[in-house]
Amino acid sequence: MKKIAAFLLTSIIVQSVGAQSFIQAYKDRAEAVSQTDIITNLQQFAGFGVKTTGSQENTNALNWLKSKYLSYGYTADQIAEDPFSFSGISSKNLVITKTGTVYPNKYVIICGHFDTINGPGVNDNGSGTSIMLEAARILRNVSTEYSIKFIHFSGEEQSLKGSYHYANTVAYQGSNRVLDIKLVFNLDQVGGKMTNSANNTVVYCDQDLAGVSSNNAASATVTQELRNCTALYSTLQTEVDPAADTDYIPFEQKGEVITGFFERIRSNLPHTANDTFANTDPVYIYNIGKASVGALQHFAVASGTLGTHEVNSKNTLEAVHIFPNPVKNVLNIDLPDSKIKNFSFEITDFQGRSLLKSFNKTKIDVSSLENGAYVGVLKAGDQTVARKVLVEK
Repeated sequence: MKKIAAFLLTSIIVQSVGAQSFIQAYKDRAEAVSQTDIITNLQQFAGFGVKTTGSQENTNALNWLKSKYLSYGYTADQIAEDPFSFSGISSKNLVITKTGTVYPNKYVIICGHFDTINGPGVNDNGSGTSIMLEAARILRNVSTEYSIKFIHFSGEEQSLKGSYHYANTVAYQGSNRVLDIKLVFNLDQVGGKMTNSANNTVVYCDQDLAGVSSNNAASATVTQELRNCTALYSTLQTEVDPAADTDYIPFEQKGEVITGFFERIRSNLPHTANDTFANTDPVYIYNIGKASVGALQHFAVASGTLGTHEVNSKNTLEAVHIFPNPVKNVLNIDLPDSKIKNFSFEITDFQGRSLLKSFNKTKIDVSSLENGAYVGVLKAGDQTVARKVLVEK
């Protein structure tokens, strides 16, 4: 979790995108981000419990991450574990490398931590983890000029132990630079504050304002590019805040260029047992996911056209509208396609237990449910979409 400094570089949220071109293929891939996948990944992440660095739960989460990348089509030789130890505790970072076509030995690093303390850490940092997984899934078959490293750090909550280890022993060995890094793009605590869900429309873009000064100008440039990509490929607005206390800092101290995302309306639940799925805003994470996919393509210079090997099938159910939300008694389902006649809608709790199920009904009586947050799952044919449902009476 990153600590926010007491000041902002700027509070202006109007971006200038004139210097950065809109690319339709980037937009199409950003639109391929699935809110359903994000919800599923957040639930699974929560299911591993408190993922304290060095714990079995932490190892289980790492193994789950590996299985996700393998399911996307990444090969075993693209996946590496990076073990480290401190104070009698042993843990591992997970590094997935996607090789670039023009600059295979120059890397864009996208990173975020998966360790937690005192709770399941769905905001801090299941949110960033879920976005990294979506970006990796969508870009699996997309050619990029620069190589991409997806790095899931452990030990962040113990003063950045995992990222310091990687920066000091893998990216650098002593004063020798081993990895040629174009930039480091970090995702930490982007889950949103659920009580302010309607106001989750702005995201912080982190800019280097301290530490080594020689990389500040370059960080200002890439942070502006991140703001531009956010405007081009999502509905979010941006503000800039000072980079601090998260996994890009060990790289910044080596003189590398850094930027990242962090939630604008800050939750006070990280590091508590209440940092749960129920207290995050999946729509906010989804929108940051779209901005992240757009930005990662820009930073790594992805192909400007959709490739013949890309899996770009669109789940039409993602456009479903469920309202009112929060709901008191009757939940309405507005289907995106009038031709859909056979479908099911199920409401579950966050452990996946079924509470209500109906078939071919667009009005769902939820009066029997207690106040709280649930997951609504709509299925039609081979398509599935999930939405968070709030019941307030």
